Amino acid sequence: MKVWNEMEHDQPYKGNRGLADLSIAVLIPCYNEEIAITKVVNDFQASLPVADIYVYDNNSKDKTVQKAREAGAIVRSVTRQGKGHVVRQMFADIDADVYLLVDGDDTYDAFVAPTMIELLMDQALDMVVGTRQTDEKEAYRSGHRTGNVVLTGVVTGIFGREFTDILSGYRVFSKRYVKSFPVFSEGFQIETEMTVHALELAMPTGEIDTVYRSRPEGSVSKLNTYRDGFRILFMILSLVRAERPLPFFSVIALLVTIIALILMIPILVTYFHTGLVPRFPTAILAMGLMLIAFLSITSGIVLDTVTKGRREMKRLFYLSTPTKYEEWLKKHNA
Repeated sequence: MKVWNEMEHDQPYKGNRGLADLSIAVLIPCYNEEIAITKVVNDFQASLPVADIYVYDNNSKDKTVQKAREAGAIVRSVTRQGKGHVVRQMFADIDADVYLLVDGDDTYDAFVAPTMIELLMDQALDMVVGTRQTDEKEAYRSGHRTGNVVLTGVVTGIFGREFTDILSGYRVFSKRYVKSFPVFSEGFQIETEMTVHALELAMPTGEIDTVYRSRPEGSVSKLNTYRDGFRILFMILSLVRAERPLPFFSVIALLVTIIALILMIPILVTYFHTGLVPRFPTAILAMGLMLIAFLSITSGIVLDTVTKGRREMKRLFYLSTPTKYEEWLKKHNA
């Protein structure tokens, strides 16, 4: 097993220390997962016997709620459809030292969870991502794999630090991450938003390889490769506009300026040769585009100042949330 931390180097991680001193919440968002949910709950009860297992049902039409209760989970409901709405409610409702978020489809390995939590505490991290590793074509279809690589590359190029798998649904969080995370996503874009939140606040993060397997027979994925892929890409663009306004509006200003120059150059050539401006509408359009470019770059400058101030406030709020890192390190590294 390999571990990648925020310093971007490989290192083995070995940990067997107890987790009884921590309040751990396992959060499982569910929609029509009656086939898999019993095993998911049972596996996490076995791997994390000290944890509270929460299943948040999102308007399931099958027996997900009944199966989850019978397995011993604490079951709650969220009526607004979409994984983002469910995660928002989970993070608002539950108070714990450590939060583990996992899908309810039995595709992730529950028994790597203690190692993920120990890594989070041992290295004082705020998020540990379970990076999916599989040879099963049905588990990780080529379209999803390609889309993940593309979207991960886009996020890395824009926000400046590499994550191996930004769309993984298996993550462990610190309390200060959860309580500083203002969820805006509605659906499967939530994983991208989680990643960007960590990057924007310069949080220490880590990754651990974990087995990713196919859904149980009869269980159907709710992810649509193209529809949700475009939604995630739109979410990335929205986050760029919100978190990197100066580059975003600068690109718009540059494109508009190029169009304006293409329209204006023939008019200027004619004017220098004849002293006349024969195409007034085109000249007016070019001047209007130049004004739009100027307004765009001005908006970027103003919003960049506002964004920096907002980021500072978010960072201060994030740092104000207490954690058990020091207590854990003193007790377990003595």
